[in-house]
Amino acid sequence: MKKNVAILVFDDVEVLDFAGPFEVFAVADELSGHALFHTFTLATKPGTVRARNGLKIVPDFTLENCPPPHVIVVPGGAGRHALMRLPSLHEWLRQKSRTAEIVMSVCTGSFVLAAAGLLDGLRVTTHHDCLGELREFAPQLDLVESARFTDNGRFLTAAGISAGIDCSLHVVQRLAGPAAADATAHYMEYTPHSSSG
Repeated sequence: MKKNVAILVFDDVEVLDFAGPFEVFAVADELSGHALFHTFTLATKPGTVRARNGLKIVPDFTLENCPPPHVIVVPGGAGRHALMRLPSLHEWLRQKSRTAEIVMSVCTGSFVLAAAGLLDGLRVTTHHDCLGELREFAPQLDLVESARFTDNGRFLTAAGISAGIDCSLHVVQRLAGPAAADATAHYMEYTPHSSSG
């Protein structure tokens, strides 16, 4: 059965934070003959989202009509500040994380997962410019400064921007095997950084 990969988008989302993982899961699915992943975007409300630097996205779903996700990707960007104050999103994340196989943040998306109370006591990373801010915001986290991504089992966090590609390839490896991850990276002409914390 194909796994649903839900990628959150929002105003002022960092483009590569969501587009990198989208490409990884979509390419892995394509190379498998469309047998692995159903990758889609979702937003907290209907309508067009304007990403950082003006890219417009029309999300596939909202929180209310999103298919049950097996993988949830929460990217970062300046718009994460509003999401950190959005209890309805936090509750959705808490509920869906109970049944999802993977909940993954990219860059400052880790702040959103922390605000929802999902990362307490876990090994976590974020964009290098925001490590101090995350330590201050959520001192209960085990902050890892040098890792490209962290893997706590169900919850994973990636460092800044392009690190989301590495973390996504790691998830493909976990869910579909090393051959699928290697083929995806090769197709994308991407050399993964495998350092995890």
